[in-house]
Amino acid sequence: MTVEEREKRAGELFKEGYNCCQAVAMTFANVLGLPEDEVAKLASGFGGGMGRMREVCGTVSAMTMVAGAMIPANDVSNKEAKTANYALVQEMADEFRKMNGSIICRELLGLSKPEGTPVPSDRTPEYYKKRPCGELCSIAAGIIARKLQK
Repeated sequence: MTVEEREKRAGELFKEGYNCCQAVAMTFANVLGLPEDEVAKLASGFGGGMGRMREVCGTVSAMTMVAGAMIPANDVSNKEAKTANYALVQEMADEFRKMNGSIICRELLGLSKPEGTPVPSDRTPEYYKKRPCGELCSIAAGIIARKLQK
């Protein structure tokens, strides 16, 4: 898939009803080496800034997941791999922050505090008009896709 195809796919998945983390992570299921439905399960709790707590944006959590497949750090004795993985995560988060002003969900949404409920918002046309999340999914997917090209 091209960068543009991945950007489009992530936005489409969000509009289908997947949360922000799922939409981005599922776009890279092939990189993660998992079927899309398994990626959707693993990423399900990261939407809404981790369980709708409005902390780290789910798109950034998805970038972190994919970074683990791009530069695995699963050998606990390999400090170089862990350092390289963390460096990739920081690079992608920094790029996202520069483009959007923050990596924190509530700041990206203009909220002063979380809504205080785990109940997700209904996905209505009004929801999609006022939320930048679909675009943020596309942006995060583009960041990952460009890193994969290098």
